Amino acid sequence: MKNIPTSAEINSLFANSDPSMVWTKATGILGRINPSYDASLIKTVFDDVMRLFRGEYPGYSSIKTLYHDLSHTLDVFLCAVRLMHGVHISGTRLTDEEITLIMIAALMHDIGYSQLDGEEGGTGAQYTQTHVKRGIAFMRSYLVERHLPLNFAALLEPMISGTDPALKFSQIDFPDERTRLLGQIVATADLTGQMADRTYLEKLLFLYLEFKEAHFGNYQNMYDLLRQTKSFYAITREKLDGPYGGMYANLSFHFKDVMGVENNYYLESIEKNIAYLSKVIALNEEGYLSMLKRGGIAEKSQAIVVPD
Repeated sequence: MKNIPTSAEINSLFANSDPSMVWTKATGILGRINPSYDASLIKTVFDDVMRLFRGEYPGYSSIKTLYHDLSHTLDVFLCAVRLMHGVHISGTRLTDEEITLIMIAALMHDIGYSQLDGEEGGTGAQYTQTHVKRGIAFMRSYLVERHLPLNFAALLEPMISGTDPALKFSQIDFPDERTRLLGQIVATADLTGQMADRTYLEKLLFLYLEFKEAHFGNYQNMYDLLRQTKSFYAITREKLDGPYGGMYANLSFHFKDVMGVENNYYLESIEKNIAYLSKVIALNEEGYLSMLKRGGIAEKSQAIVVPD
């Protein structure tokens, strides 16, 4: 009789705030893909991105956006590692270079929220509409600085661009279909990684504050953003099943290999979040916050004042 994963084990899949624990999980999965994979290059990139978030990277202050924070990047990174493992064992074998490219793109997909020394005004959310292009610019200079293969840039740029909600994935100029596949993995991990977070609904309150700072979107208030998230999820499913090629289904192969069950725990967690969202928005604007209790996020969001 197989052991069914416990609720605690399932919940731990989405507890990714500790970089060292995330790295340990990631390297364990990499060993399942290729036991001889040399992780030294990606460890350097991983450590540098962690330094950037903490404000320890030369020339940059810490990343202060509350939704697009370190935990978000770690969620996306680990989801990408799990997803590429699922893709790999499904029969679409990935080379070591492709594995490295996927992880770099996942780590750097939101790096454009970082602020250069002298740009410390605001939280970085003011770059909402340009953060992907800023991240690509950082990536290009980083490859030179770290003496990494310069041919990576032409592959990473469209892969990172695939996470830009302002761009149609079908219109991104991938150099070949194989790179498009890598981009589908990264874009899928970006959406599923964040929406499966057990505090996703609470963190949407932070996302509203980012959008308000950026003067982005047509949201009247936090409640309105939550209400519109229902339709956002419908659009998200269309992306996942359409231009992203249904890539998320490969997560089941990962969990089958690692946990012995064919569940797609990411999709299940997302569905739970959206089902609970229906209950939240069923309340009036005065009562909905009482439903968002995790992490003290609701209280913190109410204490933050964003200038108009």
